[in-house]
Amino acid sequence: MKFTLSWLRAHLETEAPLADILAALNTIGLEVEGVEDRGAALASFRIAHVVEAVQHPNADRLRALKVDAGDGKLLSVVCGAPNARAGMKGVLALPGAFIPGTGITLKRGEIRGVASEAMMLSAREMGLGDDHSGIVDLPEDAPLGESYVRWAGMDDPIIEISVTPNRGDALSVHGVARDLAAAGLGRLKPLQPAQVAAAYPAPLRWEIADPRACRWVLGRGIRGLRNGPSPQWLQDWLVAIGQRPINALVDVTNLFTYGLGRPLHVFDVAKVRGGTLTLRMAREGEELAALNGKTYALTAEDGVIADEAGPESLGGIIGGSHTGCDEGTRECFIECAVFDPVRIALSGRRHDIRTDARARFERGVDQALPPVALDLATALMIELCGGEASEVAAAGAEPDWRRSAMLRFERLAGLGGAEVAPDEAVGILERLGFMVEARDAGSVTVAVPSWRNDIAAKGALDQAPGLPAERARAAAEGCAQVEPEADLVEEVLRIQGLDRILPVSLPVAGIVPPPALSAKQARAVLARRVLAARGMLDCVSFGFMEAKVAALFGEAPAALRLENPIAADLDQMRPTPVASLLQAAARNAARGYPDAALAELGAAYRSASPEGQLQVAAGIRTGHTPRHWAEASRPVDAMDAKGDALAVLAALGVPMAAVSVTTDAPGFYHPGRSGVLRQGPKTVLATFGEIHPRARAALDLVGPAVGFEVFLDAIPEPKRRKRGAPDLPAFQPVRRDFAFLVDEGVPAEAVLRAARGADKALVTEVVLFDRYAGDKLPEGKVSLAIQAVLQPRAATLTDAEIEAAAAKVVAAVGKATGAVLRG
Repeated sequence: MKFTLSWLRAHLETEAPLADILAALNTIGLEVEGVEDRGAALASFRIAHVVEAVQHPNADRLRALKVDAGDGKLLSVVCGAPNARAGMKGVLALPGAFIPGTGITLKRGEIRGVASEAMMLSAREMGLGDDHSGIVDLPEDAPLGESYVRWAGMDDPIIEISVTPNRGDALSVHGVARDLAAAGLGRLKPLQPAQVAAAYPAPLRWEIADPRACRWVLGRGIRGLRNGPSPQWLQDWLVAIGQRPINALVDVTNLFTYGLGRPLHVFDVAKVRGGTLTLRMAREGEELAALNGKTYALTAEDGVIADEAGPESLGGIIGGSHTGCDEGTRECFIECAVFDPVRIALSGRRHDIRTDARARFERGVDQALPPVALDLATALMIELCGGEASEVAAAGAEPDWRRSAMLRFERLAGLGGAEVAPDEAVGILERLGFMVEARDAGSVTVAVPSWRNDIAAKGALDQAPGLPAERARAAAEGCAQVEPEADLVEEVLRIQGLDRILPVSLPVAGIVPPPALSAKQARAVLARRVLAARGMLDCVSFGFMEAKVAALFGEAPAALRLENPIAADLDQMRPTPVASLLQAAARNAARGYPDAALAELGAAYRSASPEGQLQVAAGIRTGHTPRHWAEASRPVDAMDAKGDALAVLAALGVPMAAVSVTTDAPGFYHPGRSGVLRQGPKTVLATFGEIHPRARAALDLVGPAVGFEVFLDAIPEPKRRKRGAPDLPAFQPVRRDFAFLVDEGVPAEAVLRAARGADKALVTEVVLFDRYAGDKLPEGKVSLAIQAVLQPRAATLTDAEIEAAAAKVVAAVGKATGAVLRG
């Protein structure tokens, strides 16, 4: 939002200097983005009179001037401008002045033997344009010796502020002046309603055919006018804020848009087809040739103002070129309407139209201002262009914007963090336009002014008639959550000065800060790090895939089908991240990289309920193991996947002694080369195995592929125990190796579990270190070699005690599995 200092003072009676105004704007929440003082660089330039102008004695293209700068002393100036002549007035720069257009600092000198004590300036040399055809030629009545900046009205700084989306009232100079007056920087000049006599019936009538297009509209004609350039003061204000003056009628609408935050539009009555302007929704195939030179294809969700020929304006956003006012306009019709903010925002976004009118309507305009604004605009247009006004044409009704809000004084400190006296708080609200309805010792109830659309009472949000029922319900539900008291607290604190709120540190929850990650988050991070340390690349893939591919890796229920997928082959939520990783591996293999080790921490979807979304640490390996100097590369197998899964479980604190293996892995694994890692009979911690050949073929994945899933949600959180002294036995452990001959169908896990349970107080660890099948063994038998660690705690073990413990191990394994020691 831009405005000049003089424009602000047209609405605010104040003697405050610019610096104080800028400081106040920042403290009341209207942050100053920048200030442009166009006259600062020209402050030293003066209006001078050329007393004499003669030909330079030594140069054909130069003239020697005698110039009076207002002090009666004549200065010698050498000038090359062809329009330099005696009697004219121009702009003079004295020695020591900086010339913006040339970037030099002026010095006294001598040109071709004639002294030059000053410089007469062109527009380009002053940085005011590109004209360098001659020096600036001022009117005869320009005051001699006066500052050129002051005389030209350029000592008017341009202020730019940042306005938050909720403050539609601050998108007007009058609204900014109101805030500054409430902060004590002057007195707000009230709007003086104009008295406009009606000389004839309205030339056009309004019809609201669809209440979605408009809530309330007023209009008035002016006939017998002479449209032309607007006065200099109006052009100066508009140019200063980056607007291009067009003509008096259009410039007045821009003046009201920025000055009062009240967008207006003018129609040329002679160009309107028929005698009625209809506010309706656009029809199929209709277009609008807009004032910006573009043509827009309208939709049924766009509200328009139309005549018999079709749309002549996209209501509240931009007018049409067909009925625009120009210098030939002799009768205009002023439109002043209230539109639905949400519909304005959606239409503007749909067509990518950014206008000053849209910016104000979509934030909400003053819903009680249209009659006053229409009278003021009519009076100003008649003053500038002549003519006489018609009666007012109207349609619709003024929206029911009246509402109340309550402020409890203790909330100023409790919610806002600042102590404010009740009388001061009430005074601030009154200066902002809130009217006191009731007050007691602890609170005040105020009527919210019509221009503060951002402060809504509970259940009192105004809705345009004809809005969709679902939107009305949503608005009502949202309104029920609105707390207008917080808005009033904000108003009081910002006008008092946001800089007066003392900074307060947040209370310390404890001496030791809580962990930044929850236990579940920490497990996920640790699982990702473990897999990366094992040489697997971390992946992030889509959580959905093609339904027929998903069916290869589990159920693909219709409840997990996407109604609006981003692609035809991404229409089903995936049952496991393993499927996504295998697709990635297949793409890599097709490009010459068959050996992949990929991992992902993501979701597996089993049902539409929250319980059906599982957090999984998954990984796959394809092709061959990485080449290493110490061992040859080999095809990956199920044990590689099992090792990955066990590494994750061990890092997450799962006791490995409690983990068992079963062979009931999901169907996308090879039935004879896969397994399930369990803790107890019911808790499934992970699955692993070789990928089924059917799934590999469907994915065009050639060569071996293995995978695993670790279900992080199923891993129990470790019990929190107080840290004590480490368990460091004083006696040396004893390790004994056993080689058992067992049936080839006996799982190694059964042997290990039996050995661990042989003497729980003495046997602390049992590991499998060899499996042998082949020559010198009976048919159907294999050899499993294990190592058991015996850890004494009371005394060093004797040979007899060691032999007794070994006998327990042999007996326990034999009883559980039928195994016997190899001879």
